[in-house]
Amino acid sequence: MRMHGTMKINSKGHLEIGGCDVVDLAQEFGTPLYIIDEALIRENCRKYYQAFTGKNQSDLVIYAGKAFLVMAMCRIIEEEGLGLDVVSGGELYIAFQAGFPPEKIFFHGNNKSPAELRFALEKGVGRIVVDNFYELEVLRKIAEDGGYSPSILLRVAPGIEAHSHEYIRTGQIDSKFGFTLANGDALRAVEIALASDNLNLTGLHCHIGSQILELGAFGHAARVMMEFLQELREKTGWVAAELDLGGGLGIYYVEGDDPPSVDDYAGVIRESVEKAAAEFGYPRPRIIVEPGRSIAGPAGTTIYTIGSMKDIPGVRKYVAVDGGMTDNPRPALYKARYEGLVANKADQPAQEVVSITGRCCESGDMLIWDLSVPHVEPGDILAISCTGAYTYSMSSNYNWLPRPAVVLVNNGQAELIVARETYDDLVHKQILPERFSKGCRW
Repeated sequence: MRMHGTMKINSKGHLEIGGCDVVDLAQEFGTPLYIIDEALIRENCRKYYQAFTGKNQSDLVIYAGKAFLVMAMCRIIEEEGLGLDVVSGGELYIAFQAGFPPEKIFFHGNNKSPAELRFALEKGVGRIVVDNFYELEVLRKIAEDGGYSPSILLRVAPGIEAHSHEYIRTGQIDSKFGFTLANGDALRAVEIALASDNLNLTGLHCHIGSQILELGAFGHAARVMMEFLQELREKTGWVAAELDLGGGLGIYYVEGDDPPSVDDYAGVIRESVEKAAAEFGYPRPRIIVEPGRSIAGPAGTTIYTIGSMKDIPGVRKYVAVDGGMTDNPRPALYKARYEGLVANKADQPAQEVVSITGRCCESGDMLIWDLSVPHVEPGDILAISCTGAYTYSMSSNYNWLPRPAVVLVNNGQAELIVARETYDDLVHKQILPERFSKGCRW
């Protein structure tokens, strides 16, 4: 397994993260357990800040909260000078509970409810990213009735297909997200927004996909959006102050992944925008980007306790852990691949190849196929790297498994930032009707 951030093998032969022995963390907090490397989170934030805002003070980096959002993460993001992208009333509420500045929040989503929009307006969020004609009209009416004048971006589907899993492509024409550029919907949406007295259209947004490892797609998207801005100026006279190009930069998960650097990513985007602006004589818009996975992903590690095993001679050896698709559904959803190692035997050579299965009653509950490990035994601690994004945030209680705890590690200290769910948590919202009380008869 490739080491990330503060990971290292200590003198005991154990995996260590943030100066904390992973075996000790398992004993103190139990497993499954999400471990977040605070130093690496902050390092990744600073790379983005320096690559964008540090080069041009008007540009803004906003963290995509859907990747991993808890109150402690909100505080880190704020301290590092980034804004925040949320996609639901729940994410908004967490941000507000953490004291995140509302003016630095961008509210996304393809089906925001009227209640969520009112909540956002009442709290004074910085931008509402409008996704469709229905939302545009609902927002206009709510703003008019409430006396609000929100600043908005319009999400555009630019017709670009980035090379990633088909389920996480979001910029092409056939997408549930945004106003389609090719059929004129995007132009019509801009015209409607400009004609609305109580909506302040500040710019456009696009997002072409996730886990993208080729920079050319980002440069192409920026060019397409700048060409559209020039078309809009010619047809309406409107000049955009902001151009939000979304996120999507990929990370290393397994051997063969070769993600570009944040500096190279920023350079391609800036060059494409500025070249088009110069060509068209268009005022350079404020560039906004929305990284999520590339900030949180490498900083997360999930640890499990190994339990049962099934050895099928000549076929496969299954090794089961005490978590699975409930705490990391990505392998089942996307065929996502991960690396791992036995944390309490991190310095020992590989002796066998096993496949890591979860404990859910699903044959598709597999975390890693064909992992080389030392001889493993029940009670060993398995660590899977790069699980900081889209694991806790996508976790579930399937099979009524309690969600794991989350700990933040830094300089030898481990702080609990999400407590482990208990069996009581699983039933505290359930209601047993009176007629089902003991001794009840129909």
